[in-house]
Amino acid sequence: MQDYILTLIPLLAPVLLLCYSLFAISGKRKVARAEAFGLAGILISGVSAWVVLEFGTLQSPLLGWAGLGLSIRLDALSITMLSMISLLGFAILKFSANYLDGDARKGVFFSRLACTIASVELLVLSGNLLQILIFWIITSVCLHYLLVFYRSRPQAIAAARKKFMVARIGDLSLIGAITLIYQSIGTGDIDQLFIAVQNAGALDSYMLWASILLVIAAVLKSAQFPTHGWLIEVVETPTPVSALLHAGLLNAGPFLMVRFSHLMAESVSGSLMLIVIGGFTALFASVVYLTQPSVKVALGYSSVAHMGFSLLICGFGVYSAAILHVVAHSFYKAHSFLSSGSAVDVVRARKIKLTMKTPSFIRILVSVSTVLAIYILFCYLWGIEPSKDFSLMMTGAVIVMGLSQMMVTAWSTQGSRWSFLLSGTMAFVVALSFFMLESGARALLTSQLPQDQVPDVAIKLASVIVIVSYMIIVLIQVTAQGKKQSTLGYKLGVHLRNGLYVNVIFDRMIGSLKNEKFKWANLTVQEELDGKRDMEQTLIRKPEVALNN
Repeated sequence: MQDYILTLIPLLAPVLLLCYSLFAISGKRKVARAEAFGLAGILISGVSAWVVLEFGTLQSPLLGWAGLGLSIRLDALSITMLSMISLLGFAILKFSANYLDGDARKGVFFSRLACTIASVELLVLSGNLLQILIFWIITSVCLHYLLVFYRSRPQAIAAARKKFMVARIGDLSLIGAITLIYQSIGTGDIDQLFIAVQNAGALDSYMLWASILLVIAAVLKSAQFPTHGWLIEVVETPTPVSALLHAGLLNAGPFLMVRFSHLMAESVSGSLMLIVIGGFTALFASVVYLTQPSVKVALGYSSVAHMGFSLLICGFGVYSAAILHVVAHSFYKAHSFLSSGSAVDVVRARKIKLTMKTPSFIRILVSVSTVLAIYILFCYLWGIEPSKDFSLMMTGAVIVMGLSQMMVTAWSTQGSRWSFLLSGTMAFVVALSFFMLESGARALLTSQLPQDQVPDVAIKLASVIVIVSYMIIVLIQVTAQGKKQSTLGYKLGVHLRNGLYVNVIFDRMIGSLKNEKFKWANLTVQEELDGKRDMEQTLIRKPEVALNN
């Protein structure tokens, strides 16, 4: 009885938000008090964290039939996600009170926003497969109504329509996965799923195909290549919606992979799909991101890249690092969107101009050697061995490339030994933070994650190919700094700014451009090239246009 009551504590957070949603849409309460419900969610998540710390993993009795239904699960993973969502929800609700001030439909917006946050909280608290499915779908539907809040914005409506179609395919994939799992183990209880996978040794055909369908659902939910276009096009939605989408709802994909980590760790096919799709998406989106003049579009590609990286890490099998990255990215992206307007004002006021110089071979070599030395030092201190911790070393290799690029760029831009020492110190601090936080996340989530195991040969090979590809791109980017742009480089920049037209091709595949209402969007590749070329000429004459976009 005591355990049953304790599991109901975190349920108060979404219940309060749902009650507020009803009051807000009816107009019986002032919507300016929305942040109070967000603050209550933070307090409830704090109490729930204490419950897990004191009593361990808890799960409420099933409210359902034949092993399927509703059940609240309290463990380290669900509380980590609940705490993150509660903090983000409070910040977004508080920001929205000023953002929507004076809007006639303010109550409707707050009702939809509160309902969306509540559905995400119920998703991460799910202890049963059916509950995961129900709130997976509900979060998508709630988001759709937030995206179309301003129906006078055609681009937002078109993007929401595209997202709705992609989400339904993801829903069907998740339905298929849950059906196969239920056929295999005869219950929807998550604990029983973990036990069945551990005792089975090898996955049967039901579980194998379920893992593949789970990957498809996660990929579609997190806007991975080539279905990422809708996320780039929702920049016309209200800023609080963008913050909630990029900092919260996109994380459902990596969360699904970590929640089913016991199953995914045994599926070589599923892990390979995550490495290939996540790795390529992260590479593609990060390159395209560098060419975007629009703040919100750039943040959109940034989110696509970060979600790809999170899924890539899940494919490596380092699930603790994936959750660490999800949490860090969520707070960073929420701040980026909520402060995007002031960031533009700051750039205008400061008129920052950096002179990029082409780095010499010596500087590149010294920077890379310095970062490698730091990385090897921490690997030694943490007792990491290549044979046992291959996946963690692959994750660390990505960190090494990022730090190397940072050092080379800082040294080439400033050109002094002090800039080298400063960037080297930053690299040391970042590497130390990564190892410490990853160790902390692993210790925190150890009861909910599978035991570390040596990856399959195919996974090792795919991991090495991804890392080598990253190295080549980083090297090209570093050596190209400060060089005069050639005609080929200019053309490549135009193509990259358009995302290599993948979104246009995807639009035609799903037929989202056939609607007469959106004829403006039905451009040929050549028309887009002509339009972007005109834009380039405008930017050359008036660089401030980039900020206004």
